[in-house]
Amino acid sequence: MSFSRKQFKDVNLSSPFFDSLKSDYAEFSDWFAKKSEEFAYVFETEEGVIDGFLYLKVEDGAVSDINPSLPEARRIKIGTFKVNAHGTKLGERFVKKIFDHAISASVNEIYLTVFAEHSGLIALLTRYGFFAIGEKKTTNGTEIVLLKTFKRLSGDVVADYPLVRLSDQRVFLLSLHPQWHTRLLPDSILKTEDADIVQDISPTNSIHKVYLTAMSGTKELQKGDVLLMYRTTDGQAPAHHRSVATSICVVEEFRSIYSFASQEEFLEYCRPYSIFSEAELVGFWNRKKYPYIIRFTYNIALKKRITRGVMIEEVGLDGSHGTYWGFLPISHQQLLEISRKGKIDESLIVN
Repeated sequence: MSFSRKQFKDVNLSSPFFDSLKSDYAEFSDWFAKKSEEFAYVFETEEGVIDGFLYLKVEDGAVSDINPSLPEARRIKIGTFKVNAHGTKLGERFVKKIFDHAISASVNEIYLTVFAEHSGLIALLTRYGFFAIGEKKTTNGTEIVLLKTFKRLSGDVVADYPLVRLSDQRVFLLSLHPQWHTRLLPDSILKTEDADIVQDISPTNSIHKVYLTAMSGTKELQKGDVLLMYRTTDGQAPAHHRSVATSICVVEEFRSIYSFASQEEFLEYCRPYSIFSEAELVGFWNRKKYPYIIRFTYNIALKKRITRGVMIEEVGLDGSHGTYWGFLPISHQQLLEISRKGKIDESLIVN
């Protein structure tokens, strides 16, 4: 399976994948041809069959061809978005690409038009905070206009993604060993690491993550808690300079391995978003070595990694001997300061 960015001219328009789009939009083939030099995200199976396609466009100005119109602003328009999910999490991977682009382009709104018959796509986007704001009428029919804004918080961890809500939430530093960190959080790979080890698999590139641990203190985690992910040293230099904060995540759910009635129930919960193979998961189930299961959203990767030394000397984290940096409570102010030093868009954290 392959997830790649391709120019339109290198995508096979005659693929049956595009038949429904041609049926929905009489002008689709002509439009596709005009976009020949532009890029889209394409997902193909091992046999080369297209199973997903996403085209995004940054727009500046008002949107006047919908009712009601949208005022002048910088937005991302989802020009084309289709997936043949086959029960997989492929749609969620494309949604992550949409939000990654929005963050990169510093936009606060994303919109698209979609026919009501595409209920699966509408349900997927609604889960991540898109809501109907109007309609668009053309010779092809009437479409629903869906909008996602980063200026509105609902209080739901998933619907608010990628925003991080701090008010009334606890914040913890959670450490990961290097071998698990890069598999789990690929956007936070360090420059010294080999990008080839980041596999193009669903758990690696998904919004949601499942991590198993036996770490002391983690069993107190609750939905909405904010996690500062911390990559421990690889041993090539002292932790003071080599261990780094890399990303910010939000807890969706905490569960004990003993809360599952059977191995299959445990596997069904972990399999879609875990970095561990099924054989590894079965081993964990049998041995109960890692009894705590944390499901979280992968919200923001720091653009600049912040070392343990900086967090102690400039941010005020406790660096005294005996302090456990596996799982460590930190203050809102400390997280905000680390975020500033990490050069992330401050609007993504709502205090």
